[in-house]
Amino acid sequence: MKRIVPAETGDDEGEGLLVRRIKNGTVIDHIDGGEALNVIKILGIVGTTPEALSIATNVPSRNMGKKDIVKISNRELSKEEVDRIALISPRATINIIRNFKVCEKQGVEIPTMIVGSVRCPNPGCITRTNEPIKSRFEVLPDGKGLRCLYCDSVITKDLPSYII
Repeated sequence: MKRIVPAETGDDEGEGLLVRRIKNGTVIDHIDGGEALNVIKILGIVGTTPEALSIATNVPSRNMGKKDIVKISNRELSKEEVDRIALISPRATINIIRNFKVCEKQGVEIPTMIVGSVRCPNPGCITRTNEPIKSRFEVLPDGKGLRCLYCDSVITKDLPSYII
């Protein structure tokens, strides 16, 4: 078990948060503070899923101020899942754990195009009808929003609520 002690106390002998190592799975680190629950939602993890899950929110970080961490046992993320995480937390890192060792570590990259992972906010958009068309969004140049390629609707706020 790895012992994590809040940085502001400097107390390495006192009480701390105990987070068990995982044998196999994924650790998502450097999530923007307060976004861990949105990451869980994006991954479709609910109370009835078989994976063991550890969540740490607003953990002190030298580089970020505060960060969140999510550990998921016995699951590796798909490229589409990583791309969705990048939309809400572009500094996140993905660590693949196998037999208690980090086998792969990569930062996320905001893709230039998102297909089928975001619901258009425009109820009149063709992607919101019964047509068999996947949504297609272009990431805005500043990375701070998305533009629907069908109806030109732009999402700049509350992005996690549109991610499917």
